[in-house]
Amino acid sequence: MSRRLVPVLIVAALAAGLGLWASQRLHAPAAPAPALPATRAVTLLPTPRVLPAFALQQESGQPLTQDSLKGHWTVVFLGFTHCPDVCPTTLAELAGAQKLWATLPAATRPRVLFVSADPERDTPQLVAQYARAFHPESLAATAPLPQLEAFARSLSLVFMKVPGASGDPADYSIDHSAALVLLDPQGRMAGVTQPPFDMKGIAADLEMLTKAAR
Repeated sequence: MSRRLVPVLIVAALAAGLGLWASQRLHAPAAPAPALPATRAVTLLPTPRVLPAFALQQESGQPLTQDSLKGHWTVVFLGFTHCPDVCPTTLAELAGAQKLWATLPAATRPRVLFVSADPERDTPQLVAQYARAFHPESLAATAPLPQLEAFARSLSLVFMKVPGASGDPADYSIDHSAALVLLDPQGRMAGVTQPPFDMKGIAADLEMLTKAAR
């Protein structure tokens, strides 16, 4: 073999080796996300569900979107302000959980989002006033019916208008899912919990998940 050919072969071998290494790096599977700690009261999904884009209406006039929820674990509860029992009871229980994680840093502290499924009667201002009567840090929103239905469906929640016995169009109620849905700091559906709620367990789970995400 000629001496002039040896360097050429060495360079070619090095180039082939670098190409193979780059190809392996490029096509290597992504590293799995760190496993979340075991929870006590919240059932975590095996894989968080990416939600379709949404824009709910807030009192401030600024739309509430996935980006609005990033950086925090968020508990979503669907209801309405004229609800006679389930909604006030659940929001009061959630307020107790919010007090338990109040010592966490505000930048990462879990949040509660109350979404009204009754846009006919519940303005964004009324929804905010109602939710914050239970806890001042609660988020609150609503939206026109099509957007609400799409948002609820993405979280596997349902609601339906139920006419009252009087026949008066203004006399109606809203049947709705009572479950709480958990969104992770990326705004994805990450878990769910069903009534009866273990609020101390939910608060402990959210505190643990928040600390684990740091």
